[in-house]
Formats: sequence, C-alpha cells, structure tokens
Amino acid sequence: MEKMKEFRISLKYTVEKMAKEIGISKSYYEKIETGNREPSRNFIKKLKSRFPQFDSNIFFV
Repeated sequence: MEKMKEFRISLKYTVEKMAKEIGISKSYYEKIETGNREPSRNFIKKLKSRFPQFDSNIFFV
C-alpha cells in the first residue's frame, strides 16, 4: 500500500511509531503497508479514528 507509506512518511513517522499511534503491532502494520496482508475492519477503524484525514477508500478499490 504505497499510499499508506506515503502518508506515514509525510507525518515523519517510523513504522514503529505509526503502529504505536494506531494501537497495533509493528509487524502487523508492516504487513499491511507492504501489501502482504489485507487490513481488518478493526485496523481501518483505528486508523481513521487516530488519523481522520487519511483516505481509507484506498482499501476498497
């Protein structure tokens, strides 16, 4: 998910900090960002709750 990576970098966050901000493990976040795993509804909900400006529609294309 290139858009997730771009968003994280725009915030100047590391993968570890981004995962902590959302409340998930670093490994789970990495798997989603690299496209090795589909995000769960719970992940999307946590991401939108913490970062309402993030366009979560990328997960439904």
